[in-house]
Amino acid sequence: MDMPPVPPDPLEALTTYELSRYRRQLEHALKAVPGHDPARAGLQQRLADVQAEQHSRITMTAAGGQT
Repeated sequence: MDMPPVPPDPLEALTTYELSRYRRQLEHALKAVPGHDPARAGLQQRLADVQAEQHSRITMTAAGGQT
């Protein structure tokens, strides 16, 4: 199983498309990693970080770009 590479830029610097693609890669990798594999925790944390960034963008858009 190939693990998705960590993006070269911080998550907040990725385009919406790049962030969505990275999320899909992480979700697919998690499906392929057994529950007892130590790499699973790292993948779950990376996915949580991506989800948090996506949520932040949605919240900012809903607020009209104001924080």
